[in-house]
Amino acid sequence: MADTFLTITAPAQGLLREKMSRFISYAFPVGSAAEAKARIAEISKKHFDARHVCWAYMIGTARTEFLSSDNGEPSGTAGKPILGQINSAGLTNIVIIVVRYFGGIKLGTSGLIVAYREAARDAIDAAEIVERHEEGSVSFTFPYVVMNDVMRLAKDPDVRIASQQFDNTCAMTLVTRLDSLPRLTSRLTDISGVSLLTPES
Repeated sequence: MADTFLTITAPAQGLLREKMSRFISYAFPVGSAAEAKARIAEISKKHFDARHVCWAYMIGTARTEFLSSDNGEPSGTAGKPILGQINSAGLTNIVIIVVRYFGGIKLGTSGLIVAYREAARDAIDAAEIVERHEEGSVSFTFPYVVMNDVMRLAKDPDVRIASQQFDNTCAMTLVTRLDSLPRLTSRLTDISGVSLLTPES
């Protein structure tokens, strides 16, 4: 289904040694490009003494938002092979960072491509891959008298309450799978007094 995607459940790490060079690979689950870049900055700071910190990320269920960097390695020898491994595994909402400590022996273009590809694969192999559903939310207000009707929908196993406020006029935000959102919204509007809130731009 269009709103289903594969990602990793938690950070993972790999290590590859090739002709005295060390390639330390990190894989992180991320929800946005900004979060991916924050992880890259974090690892770059941690390995400030490394020769190269190369990376690639993929964001979104459509897998159309991606970027990679060779970080000083010859063009196409680091970022692209890392991104290639993300694509091979069909993953998204992930950033993979490979840190290289140069060991004094040059690997050559083909050697670098293989090393960065294998290092990225190591991190993926160390991670737990899971199928997730893209989610959407609906925010609304309702009078207290229809609380039971609203809570009946909120207790659906596929729905979770993101926020709630009970007063004379009550407010709630419910989250569900994106493909279930239209049905949930329709059922809410069938309840007398429920008023949908438009998302703030």
